[in-house]
Amino acid sequence: MVMGELMQETDVLVIGSGPGGYSAAFRAADLGLDVTMVDTAPRPGGECLFRGCIPSKTLLYMAELIHDAERAKEMGVAFGAPVVDLESLRSWKEKVIDTLAGGLVTLSEKRGVQLLQGRALFEAPDRVRLFDSDVSHIKFRRAVLATGSRPTPFLDADFSAGGRIMDASGALSLADIPETLLVLGGGYVALELGSVYAALGSRVTIAVRSDRLLRGADSDLAAPLIRRLENSFENILFNSQPAALSDDDTGVDITWSDDEIERPARFDRVLVAVGRQPNSADLGLEYTGVEVDERGFVKVDEQQRTADEHILAIGDVAGGPMLAHKAFHEGKVAAEVISGQPSAFDARAIPAIVYTDPQVAWAGLTEAQAEKEGRTVKIERYPWKFSSRAVTMGATDGVTKILIEPETGRILGLGITGRHTEGMISEGVLAIEMGALAQDLALSVHPHPTLSETVGEAAEIFLGSVTHMLPKKS
Repeated sequence: MVMGELMQETDVLVIGSGPGGYSAAFRAADLGLDVTMVDTAPRPGGECLFRGCIPSKTLLYMAELIHDAERAKEMGVAFGAPVVDLESLRSWKEKVIDTLAGGLVTLSEKRGVQLLQGRALFEAPDRVRLFDSDVSHIKFRRAVLATGSRPTPFLDADFSAGGRIMDASGALSLADIPETLLVLGGGYVALELGSVYAALGSRVTIAVRSDRLLRGADSDLAAPLIRRLENSFENILFNSQPAALSDDDTGVDITWSDDEIERPARFDRVLVAVGRQPNSADLGLEYTGVEVDERGFVKVDEQQRTADEHILAIGDVAGGPMLAHKAFHEGKVAAEVISGQPSAFDARAIPAIVYTDPQVAWAGLTEAQAEKEGRTVKIERYPWKFSSRAVTMGATDGVTKILIEPETGRILGLGITGRHTEGMISEGVLAIEMGALAQDLALSVHPHPTLSETVGEAAEIFLGSVTHMLPKKS
């Protein structure tokens, strides 16, 4: 250490202030530990708050309002064509972000968590050097790696250049509403942001390398969404892979890998959403005992401990589903383990939600997973055309699906496609975590008319006591 450089000491150093990072910091502080949280950003929130979950859901809610206004025509209420004020829309998005970020700063201060802006680099298993910070070095008893992930590189696209080839962060900045937009990728980010731009008026084309969209969800859950997207998007191109992208001041030229199939070759903008990779490089991990796998994910056990006794890892950098709610729970586990509590991450069901219209949500065992593992399950589906509430909303294309262990009746998985599934999936998560039976769901009184009662009726199909469908013959 250079003479005169400032060294600090702390019980817990959290590197990264996204959902996992601030969850770990807050829980550790609540348990009486001295906590310092370091990030290159000036305020907590991470990718989720500033460039991901929150801005995208803000814009998706706007898209939902536009869709609802169109849907209202069938019900006898007509609105004029939407007039989009981009500056006001961006201002609303930034107001949402600022409100939530300000709340996290306040919570940090109230809990006594020290926030430092800077880039951390390990010098030893118990010490980091900080760059671009007033503090030069931090010595810690335990550190929590919460450095997140970044977009997977694609060809030679430079997302930081502010050009017409964008990653999700660039798309969320809403520089303009392009007349034509190509979205590369078929996962939830691609479909959500494609839906936003389609609602704003762009002619959207989706191109995927495989033969289907939303591969993480069972095909029957994805089907209603895909039918809707076929109307919202101008094109959906399967088995399509660009060989080259080149942009200029007016658009992006595409060279396709298979030129024998005719496809559009120039777009105003291109959004690349082909996945993410962990931020585990350039952290100085070689000066620690931390181990990473061949994809760069930090190896951890169920208590979030790495191979180095001083360091734990959580969230995207530690692998598994790259979801904020998973990181929240892992952060709490890490803090509790550091404080000496017998905590571990052992969730049976981590819910996934696609915030499109309709929404798609699932938790626990999927049908595809059961087939892959050779597990025998009983699957019951309740089509929303039999739901009174769905009929009143004009949302009858939904479906509620339950996977049940035949011998015991235990709930193994739940999937829902339709309106407001983001709130409905939690009943399935609780049922799976508690080992509930189909009878437990069926005998729980669900309010009528609601979309949530489709969960109870799906369970009643299994028991043979369903009301709004004809029961299956024994």
